[in-house]
Amino acid sequence: MLSLRFRQLILTVCTSSLCSALVPSDAIAQTVLPVKLATSLQKAGVPASAISVMVLPVNASNADAAVLAQNADLAMHPASTMKLLTTLVALEELGPNFRWKTQILSDAPAATEVLVGNLYLRGGGDPDLTMQKLQEMLRDLRNRGIRSINGNIVLDRSYFQPERSDINMAPFDEHPDAYYNVVPDALLIHSNISSITVESGNDNVETRLLTPLDNTLIINQLRLNKKPCATWEQTWQAPDVSVSDNAAINITLNSSFPRNCKITQHLNILDRNQYITHLIRGLWQELGGSWQGKIVDGKTPSSANLLLEHQSETLADTIRIVNKHSDNAMARSIYLSLGTESNPLLNTNSAQAADARIRAWLFRHGINDAGIVLENGSGLSRTEQISARQMAALLLAGARSNWYPEFASSLPVAGMDGTMRKRLKDSPAAQNARIKTGTLKDSVAIAGYVRDVNGQNWVVVAMVNTDAAGKARTALDTLINWVASGRDDAANLFEP
Repeated sequence: MLSLRFRQLILTVCTSSLCSALVPSDAIAQTVLPVKLATSLQKAGVPASAISVMVLPVNASNADAAVLAQNADLAMHPASTMKLLTTLVALEELGPNFRWKTQILSDAPAATEVLVGNLYLRGGGDPDLTMQKLQEMLRDLRNRGIRSINGNIVLDRSYFQPERSDINMAPFDEHPDAYYNVVPDALLIHSNISSITVESGNDNVETRLLTPLDNTLIINQLRLNKKPCATWEQTWQAPDVSVSDNAAINITLNSSFPRNCKITQHLNILDRNQYITHLIRGLWQELGGSWQGKIVDGKTPSSANLLLEHQSETLADTIRIVNKHSDNAMARSIYLSLGTESNPLLNTNSAQAADARIRAWLFRHGINDAGIVLENGSGLSRTEQISARQMAALLLAGARSNWYPEFASSLPVAGMDGTMRKRLKDSPAAQNARIKTGTLKDSVAIAGYVRDVNGQNWVVVAMVNTDAAGKARTALDTLINWVASGRDDAANLFEP
């Protein structure tokens, strides 16, 4: 218990709006917010009730050993820190060397130059099936001597169930064409992204389609304005897409654009089968091939012969992209793969199976799953929830995992890379904190590992849920620095 004199000291330095956050009920080590953190929250207009915090040693036996805890058992929206749960469980359940497979099969008889029959493009859930990888597969097909395909190309997405969860899904926000909003399927090629460059001078504005889509036109109706280049998004409008009588895709750019400005937009604007059709035609023609047929949906018959297979990067390599750059579509693919791989022979809902598999993992590690809500495993969700205590317990389990090096190396390093590259530079935390960040309209969060000036490693978790959450990012950086600095003693803790 705290002495009366020390409680009076606390009351002397705290303001009325912060006292509830600063005055502990029993032990200062467990319930008192550092004064700089509390002050930063106050300046941001964020009440102490809106933040959930846990700080504890990495070598703690459980999450009850916290040196700082505030609202730690509240279920909070974690934003993209939820990716830590998905990626750690995937490492443990699938292994760091797990790879996804994309295959091309055929039901046609063997042929030298002309393949008469269907080709089957069977997706295996590769989270990063880029245009370049598809091009490599088509080149391998061409190197087998096949020049002409006289049949349809059948897209088999049955690895995930349902096969197209993106269809009829309500938009997450007002930017459905943004890359971060892409909903994966088992055969998501290049994230369905069309890249368009817009470049203007004093008197003209030019556009160029970077993605090699066959028979696709950019119709430039952009007007020049006098705004600074940095404000180009203020006048940008989503392109209009139409299909002409000759099956050409017309992408019309409207609105206005600043003078002497250059940007590249990566947009999810085309129907997926339409996108794959024009992409394959464009790439196959570049390789000197011809194709008489169309894209259709279907399943691969058991009698089809495997022509070639592409294997993805390892899971360990993949989660470095997911966590460092907070890639939502890739995280969602990993989440669905957890469900599918739990029993590949069962035609079960992949998301539901992933939910069950993650909860089973939590149970085996002694982590209470009460209050945890899973939707897609990426944190891009209005419903996903987890408490700071549960997240801290997850990170403790990660530190004890055989795959801790792979997991930790996937996290952004403060002041160095990923989503933390511009944060905490020239601070005690720079290069000493591996932190996954999270941001939604009403939620900001950090979770990860911090090494302090004494060489001790800590688990640090903080989530802020409020309409003003975006203003609390500085406060979260203050918390990370407080840990990295060695957690000031009681006198300095309350220093204004």
